[in-house]
Amino acid sequence: MHIVRYRRADDATPRVGVRTDGVVRSLPVASVAALLGARLADIQALTSEPGDVVDDARLLAPVDGATEVWAAGVTYLRSREARMEESSEADIYGRVYDAARPELFFKSAAWRVVVDGEPVAIRADSGLDVPEPELALVVNRFGEIAGYLVSNDMSSRSIEGENPLYLPQAKVYAGACALSAGIRPAWEVDGSDLPVAVRVTRDGVAVWTGTTSTARLKRPFADLVDYLFKADNFPAGAVLSTGTGLAPALDFTLREGDVVTITIDEVGELTNPVVVGREHFEFLRP
Repeated sequence: MHIVRYRRADDATPRVGVRTDGVVRSLPVASVAALLGARLADIQALTSEPGDVVDDARLLAPVDGATEVWAAGVTYLRSREARMEESSEADIYGRVYDAARPELFFKSAAWRVVVDGEPVAIRADSGLDVPEPELALVVNRFGEIAGYLVSNDMSSRSIEGENPLYLPQAKVYAGACALSAGIRPAWEVDGSDLPVAVRVTRDGVAVWTGTTSTARLKRPFADLVDYLFKADNFPAGAVLSTGTGLAPALDFTLREGDVVTITIDEVGELTNPVVVGREHFEFLRP
């Protein structure tokens, strides 16, 4: 089962439902943000009794309202190595990997998120760009992990590598955050050892592939969530992308026209074509 946002062909209003074996059924809740305002037990109870079948549902990004997307960095050894390879301040990444406090940063407002099938972007002023395949935690307002998503935390390695203080520009821009369409409930999946795979194709040929597992994540999920909630309130819940364990060598960069596919077993798949520039995302509106 996946919790989804959808829109019917004859109704412009986004709605919430559950999708099982390709069939979408409605839920009596106004938004995903409202759902994440509830306790985990209440979310589980509500989604266990869906309503009518929706025949013409178009799946939307799985976040809305005031829900924010955040991300963690340098949580896998491979990420530490990649950041140190690209950076003029390599020691910073070695220190944060071993520190008690994780690196956390804001990634996207809900309305800026793209979903499966929609484009992701590379910046026109960046020369080295990569996808970052990640498992994302869907957390309710009480800090309980309600589910999981596939995340692509698009990144400009050249901009961040030039100066770590440029990280917001390397990470936060139009088309930089993609999430899979359905939230896999946490009560159905053990997230501690999920295979993660990425494939980038160019003119139909795979030019970069990689695999890892969430078992290689250095920091427990609960630790990342605890730090996110230490000094802020999330009344509509939050999505927290847990960092990547996959990074290509420095001689690889994405190009316009590439297609990125990320798969996380038991969670879902996310496929997005690559474009350059913000003009491709004028369809996104708050």
